[in-house]
Amino acid sequence: MDQPITIHESHLLSPTQILTSTTMAKTFKHIILGGGVSAGYAAREFAKQGLKPGELAIISKEAVAPYERPALSKAYLFPESPARLPGFHVCVGSGGERLLPEWYQEKGIELILSTEIVKADIAAKSLISAGGETFSYENLIIATGSTVIRLTDFGVEGADAKNIFYLREVDDADKLYEAIKAKKNGKAVVVGGGYIGLELSAVLRLNNIDVTMVYPEPWCMPRLFTSGIAAFYEGYYANKGVNIIKGTVAVGFTANSDGEVKEVKLKDGRVLEADIVVVGVGGRPQISLFKGQVEEDKGGIKTDSFFKTNVSNVYAVGDVATFPLKLYGELRRVEHVDHARKSAEQAVKAIKAAEDGKAVEEYDYLPYFYSRSFDLSWQFYGDNVGDTVLFGDNNPESPKPKFGTYWIKDGKVVGAFLESGTPEENKAIAKVARVQPPVQDVDQLAKEGLSFASKI
Repeated sequence: MDQPITIHESHLLSPTQILTSTTMAKTFKHIILGGGVSAGYAAREFAKQGLKPGELAIISKEAVAPYERPALSKAYLFPESPARLPGFHVCVGSGGERLLPEWYQEKGIELILSTEIVKADIAAKSLISAGGETFSYENLIIATGSTVIRLTDFGVEGADAKNIFYLREVDDADKLYEAIKAKKNGKAVVVGGGYIGLELSAVLRLNNIDVTMVYPEPWCMPRLFTSGIAAFYEGYYANKGVNIIKGTVAVGFTANSDGEVKEVKLKDGRVLEADIVVVGVGGRPQISLFKGQVEEDKGGIKTDSFFKTNVSNVYAVGDVATFPLKLYGELRRVEHVDHARKSAEQAVKAIKAAEDGKAVEEYDYLPYFYSRSFDLSWQFYGDNVGDTVLFGDNNPESPKPKFGTYWIKDGKVVGAFLESGTPEENKAIAKVARVQPPVQDVDQLAKEGLSFASKI
């Protein structure tokens, strides 16, 4: 007679252990970690360079295929005909084909969505998800982007109240959109005077929300704007009904009985009513998974001109990469969608060139930033260092304002900004920033304005 089998508690497997023990590691030749702009543009470049089905996977925490993130702070929140997926999947932001989820399927690219990677083992060439799955690779492209800085990180009183929003992903934009609809003609406080602050203040006003912007700096967008540039936008926003409070910060929030934000307390003692609060105080590159495994510099992962890290099969692109900016002979980290696209393409070209024993040109990037809000649209190229020359009509009351600024260092123009430029004029200021022409007479440059750029 068979002996009864005794099962000890120690032999029982937890659901996670069962999952781990029965799930074989998925192996890919290339893995892109992150599902943002960089991932989509890298995937397109892989397809262009030649890719066999099953060679490439994109692993993303988000539930949707890569999309053009800048739409979230603009058209996604419009009161009429708002942008929605699949309308702004990559690569429409640069005039390319829209890569719908079916496109990845057709190319044999695996989209592994709603999957958070919690451990990266660079030595073992593997990634482990929150669900216990293991993904192995030959080449890894780190395209994890930035995460928003939250007021709860600093222990700000009441910062966990409902209707305090941060904008990074489609889910965030959906929640904000619902709040805008629910709080018709309500009051919003926008904390921060940078990109997100300016773009969201504009779109909230378009939704007929009463908006107050609060930021500690003496003027808006201080990382790029001069006081002269900022004065125009502050005046223009004020004319559109945006109340601006400078030189102070939010130090606390009170909530109503439903737990929804009711008031914003400022450091200077003022208290603002609020139905909605949007916080845009910056981001941090998401590189914690790789701490101690790859070399870092200036807050990012250090790469060469091909976005290769100090580990030969690991690349980093977009916001997380600190790379050699050839034009200025220094290492930089650039947080902007244009660089996210171009660095991703460069990394893929480098991977494919290395496979074929070929060379690829060094990344020679001209820093480029832009924004659109209300009826305004500006572009900036180059470096914002040195002395500045303001030209054109920067009166916020003007029916059609058009103005710009040149930055001059060591007798040469090194940066150029233009509001309301035509495509040709924007190309001209880009050329100026790239060529860096000498300047003899600063007063003459101010008089010439845009015509200086068109002569280069």
